Amino acid sequence: MTTASILHSVLVQGRLAFAMRRAAAARDRKLGIQILTPPQLAARLAGGLLHPASRESVEIGIRKALGEPGLLKDIAPISDLPGAARAIFRTLRNIWRSGFDLRTGPYAGQPRIQDLARIEDTVRLHLQPGERLLPDLCDLARAAVSLAPRVVGPLRLQELHTIDPIWRPLINELCKVIPVEWDAPAFCDASWFEGTLNRAAPRTFGKRRAASCADPHHEALEAMRWARELLAFGRARASEIAIATTAPVAWDDYMLALVSASNLPLCFVHGRPALATRDGQRCAALADALRGGLSQARVRRLLSLAADQGTVLDALPAGLPVPSEAALSAAADWERALAPYPETASILMPVLKLIESGTDAAEEAAKLLLRGRSRRLWDEALRSAPASALMFSLESLRVAEDRDPADSVAWCSADQLAAAPRPFVWLMGLTTSGWPRSGGLDPLLPSYIVPSELTDPDPIEAADRRCFDIVLASTEETVVSAGRLSCEGKRVGPSALIRVSEKIDVLSRDRAAGHALTEADRLFARPQDRGVDPIVTSAMAAWHDWSSRKLTPHDGLVENGHPRLSELLPKPQSPTSLSLLLRDPLAYVWYYGLGWRDLVHKERELVLPADDMGRLVHELLRRTVDQLEPKPGFIVAARHEIQEALAMAAAHVIDSWPLVTNVPPPVLWANTVRQAAEMSLAGLTFETFTEAGTRSWTEVPFGGEVREGDPPASLPWDLAQPVILPGTDIRIRGSIDRLDLRASAAAVRVTDYKTGQRPKAPDQMSVDGGAELQRVLYSLACRQLLPDTQPLIARLIYLRPPVKVCPLKNPDGFIDVVAAWVKLARSVLEAGFVYPGIANMPERFGRIALPAAVSYIERKSSVIREAAGRELAAYWGTK
Repeated sequence: MTTASILHSVLVQGRLAFAMRRAAAARDRKLGIQILTPPQLAARLAGGLLHPASRESVEIGIRKALGEPGLLKDIAPISDLPGAARAIFRTLRNIWRSGFDLRTGPYAGQPRIQDLARIEDTVRLHLQPGERLLPDLCDLARAAVSLAPRVVGPLRLQELHTIDPIWRPLINELCKVIPVEWDAPAFCDASWFEGTLNRAAPRTFGKRRAASCADPHHEALEAMRWARELLAFGRARASEIAIATTAPVAWDDYMLALVSASNLPLCFVHGRPALATRDGQRCAALADALRGGLSQARVRRLLSLAADQGTVLDALPAGLPVPSEAALSAAADWERALAPYPETASILMPVLKLIESGTDAAEEAAKLLLRGRSRRLWDEALRSAPASALMFSLESLRVAEDRDPADSVAWCSADQLAAAPRPFVWLMGLTTSGWPRSGGLDPLLPSYIVPSELTDPDPIEAADRRCFDIVLASTEETVVSAGRLSCEGKRVGPSALIRVSEKIDVLSRDRAAGHALTEADRLFARPQDRGVDPIVTSAMAAWHDWSSRKLTPHDGLVENGHPRLSELLPKPQSPTSLSLLLRDPLAYVWYYGLGWRDLVHKERELVLPADDMGRLVHELLRRTVDQLEPKPGFIVAARHEIQEALAMAAAHVIDSWPLVTNVPPPVLWANTVRQAAEMSLAGLTFETFTEAGTRSWTEVPFGGEVREGDPPASLPWDLAQPVILPGTDIRIRGSIDRLDLRASAAAVRVTDYKTGQRPKAPDQMSVDGGAELQRVLYSLACRQLLPDTQPLIARLIYLRPPVKVCPLKNPDGFIDVVAAWVKLARSVLEAGFVYPGIANMPERFGRIALPAAVSYIERKSSVIREAAGRELAAYWGTK
């Protein structure tokens, strides 16, 4: 038997139908079968290894036409707008599919039509070898119809529910030379067809039910639960189940998350979102860096994703040798930060300088950093939109699905499903605006220029209705669903395609699933499983204890004499740690006992955070005073000398801080330093000094606190000498913002600078409920390290204008108060009562889950006070 005698062809529509028919032929071991789509059929007849022009080639030609001066007339004003190439491609594709001729007919003289014809000619000039536009391919195929018996054989149109007008004359001409049969589904237009028509009768016995879900995400969840139930009970194979809607792209994120959680064999027939793949994330990281500029977060993300592709980055040593909090917003900053590491700098700096050029360097950056599929995705995004819109064009890209649709649950569009029906179908998104959709006007060729019936091969509203009817007529079991809310939270109504008389099951979002899709579903639906799961039982116990008015282990009760608690306070304590111990022992244990830290990455902000602003002012004050000491001396320095020293400090900070911490953009950063310098100048010059022979220090360490750059001889005391809280063995260490010591240690003054808002009555404040311990502990350090110095002034200076000085009255008395308070708090802590703070704290470390709620503190405050004891509770009101 010759090859020609067994050759026959099957015409299908869409990716799903192509994959299903190919799998069926493989299972049946059929030989000599050609599975084709209409464009492939035309290419087979045209011969010569011809094939339809790819979207890539067409878009390249369109962009060439848009960039050619003087070529376009009517479209010229919009030629440089983002999305123009994509809109023109869509219009030309519809024109080609509808068989509309741009050069003949009554509309050929329209300026818009003439521009489209010129673009079409330009596209032809930029096609790859063997590529042809659809009209040209169709003409070549019609000229070779006589060869159909040898190259096509008997032709069967299988389940096609629509055929574009451009292919209809070709198929009818084929009917004259070869047998052509069309297994046409119900509700499709076959009036033009001249071959043998086998019209499928609609099913009347299929089960159908309607469901109302909370929103699109809930719809996707219910559909996936339904599919898993069919598989679990053996009612259907994966290849017999489909979930479909009119525009599946809008639902892809929900489906991706559910597939990841359930491991259901789901195939994205239209392709997975490119950004859900590592290749897509590489492109997104590069686009973000080009558009948003250099920052350490963007660079680290790009380097981690672009590694191991065979690029120059593969030679980089592991890890970036720069501080993780450094802003590094310019290539010059990176160059200075990487100066000690020449090997890393030689590889990384050319890349960073290229990225700093912005989106203008998009193509060159891709050549340097992207390979393989990520490079192809990048090029496709650049073809569809300008480089400035890369992030938007990347979001619309799809990559081919790895799963075979013939062995998976199909997630697809309704038109794909109508061409390859399955017995079990869930149709989603049947809302007033979702199904059927309204077509609208073509943005380039609206109906007032050319009637839409001539250029729209398949109006979208009619197509949606037809696909809905075909799917319902070819399934055994169908579920149609609609959301009560849109994805934006707006109220929506059910589609007119859902019958008024149809009973609708209203499904609640928090209902227990009849069949579990994920582990969370299973635990929610089965109380007996929740009862033995240690994580769930712990969470339920925590919720019960949170609402209880009694103290429980979840409130911080631990065993008496716990070793971790016993180890805490023998360590040297700072004013910050003691303040946390007195105000919030639970946060104290979290931070210092368990080592917990806030892992929130500081994004680059337009305003410096309050804590960093305080560090900035202290840095300026320290550098200014250090510059003036010991000569001429800060106390005797003239105002202009202080200003000069402060200007030097500000210049150093502007230059150095971006290399070590996260700062605002350059212009705002310079203005921030200027504001901090003004605040510092006011704090340094608001008072007149009359004491002769006074020496000043800034950031003076005590109790073993280490500060780089301070030789021991320059300090007023022995750094290694301990500072002990009276009546305890608790050692104190820290740094005094500023210390003024008169000659021969005759008198001492310690200053704590405050850059935040001034309280209402700062003069009446001493320790502020444990929040302000600096003055007291600074006084303690001076008393023990400078024992012969009796006159002692400890003060707060609020630097926000007007500058306010608040000295501490009776420092020695408050040293005893704090010592007694810490001693009592220590005994309560070591007894196993680690209570959450009930003081009024605007920002609380460890704001995790329920303990951060105000209602929790209010509910527990009375029992906390009772358990802590009246003596300790009395200290909480200390001003």
